[in-house]
Parts: sequence; C-alpha cells; structure tokens
Amino acid sequence: MPEPTLRPASDCSAADLHAAFGAAFADYLIGPFTLPPDQWPVFLGRQCIALAESRVALVDGAIVAFALTAPRPDQPSWRLGTMGALPAARGSGAAQALLDDFIARAAAAGQQRVELECFAQNERGLRLYRSRGFEVIDELQGWQGRPQPLADDEAAEVPLDEAFGWLAERAHGLPLQVTPPALRALPAALKASRRGGAFAVTSVAADRLTLHSLVDDDVEAQRDALRLVRHLAALHPECQIVAPQLMRPRAGGIALAAAGLERMPLHQLWMRRRLHEPAA
Repeated sequence: MPEPTLRPASDCSAADLHAAFGAAFADYLIGPFTLPPDQWPVFLGRQCIALAESRVALVDGAIVAFALTAPRPDQPSWRLGTMGALPAARGSGAAQALLDDFIARAAAAGQQRVELECFAQNERGLRLYRSRGFEVIDELQGWQGRPQPLADDEAAEVPLDEAFGWLAERAHGLPLQVTPPALRALPAALKASRRGGAFAVTSVAADRLTLHSLVDDDVEAQRDALRLVRHLAALHPECQIVAPQLMRPRAGGIALAAAGLERMPLHQLWMRRRLHEPAA
C-alpha cells in the first residue's frame, strides 16, 4: 500500500467518515459496531470528538484509517476517542502514523498528557499503545444485574445541573464519557440522584436502567453509592441495572460489586501518556 497522506477529518464528508468507521469496526472485538447514518452525529457528540483536531489517513483520496480526537475541556489532555483501520490497511503502518501524529500534535498544542481506553483483550491495540509510552491507569469494568432493592429515605432525585457541577469538580479522576460534556450529548432523558457523598446519573428505557455515571467521594467503602444503587433498584423493580465498561473500581465499581451485580466478561483499560510537566 502507498504511504498514506494525513488530513484533518473535518475535510472529509460525514458519509465517508461514517462508512470508514463501519468498515473498520465490522469485526470489532465485542461484535460488529453498526451505527445508522443518522446516529453518527450523536456518536461524535457522545465521544466529544473535535473533527478539526482529528485525522484520517488517505490513499488515492480514500480513507484507510482514522484517529478521532476528543480534547478534554476539564483538563489539559487530549483523548483518543476512537482509532481504526480498514482491513486492507492493517499492518500498513497507517495506524502507527496516525497515533504518532496524534501524540505530536497534542504536545505541540501544549497538552500535558494524552489518554485512551482499550479493551484488555485487544492485544494488538495494547502492543501499539504501550510501544508509544501509554501506561495503564486503571481498569474500567462494566456491570449488570438486579441488586437487592432497598428504599432509602436519604436518597433523592436532584437537578441534573447539581450533579453535573459535582461531577465536573471530580472529572480529573474520571473517564471523559462519565463526565458532563459527554453526558450532555446522550440522546436520553437523564436523571440524577444523590445519597450522601454519592451521585448517580441514569436513564431508563423499557426494562433497563443504565448507570451512566456513579461516583462516591468515599472511594474505599462507597457505602452511599451502594445504598443509592439499591434505592434505584427499589424505584425500578422491573429493570435490570446496567453500567457500561467505564466504571473505575474507585469510582463506583466497588459499590456495584457489593450490590451483587455481575461483572461483564470484557473490560477496558484506561491508559495515559504524559507529555509535559505542569507549570510550577
């Protein structure tokens, strides 16, 4: 394959980007990632993607690989929102070129670090990221099940803005997708609940309650988060509770385990690489 040319993703049409994404993730580790065209803008918003800061690799004018960038508004960091290569381009060096370019541009922009998530079972991806200096910060687990319900008088629904303000103050210790910029982009009716030092942001669809974010200031015991999860189960007895693979053990994961939810078989690793030391 000829050496690819790197261009801003904003130079490409939405249809071309969407098609390249679908082709690259047709054999994804957790199953084909099919995304209807009308959901493409929703996906980009949910991942906080900035197309002008993202790059595609082109060969003969066609996209063969892409690296979509999500600058974090809460800290001097860029997140690699998603990166993929079409099957014919794998092993060509296009993905490596995009990753090196991502790191170099983040450093040139004055970012202190770059970050990403990668499924722990994605051995090829992990080898690439580790070869570029990324180190594991934590595991990100997913959970599902029906915890024992228990109504709690101290747990209550609160305004979303209150929960978002609280989460924003703690965003440095959280993956971007469980913080306000990403939560606001969700195409769902969100509700926020609080119990003591714990907040949860949830949505309900049919018989499923999704925990989009669960954080407890008591990172070791997480008793308030546990009681909050059981309270939500009492409010929605018809629902299975599901938390996506974005839950740090010290940011809700301990409570979800204590509630008796089942850990999903695949999990992600949250990885970072430092670029610059913060100014004194």
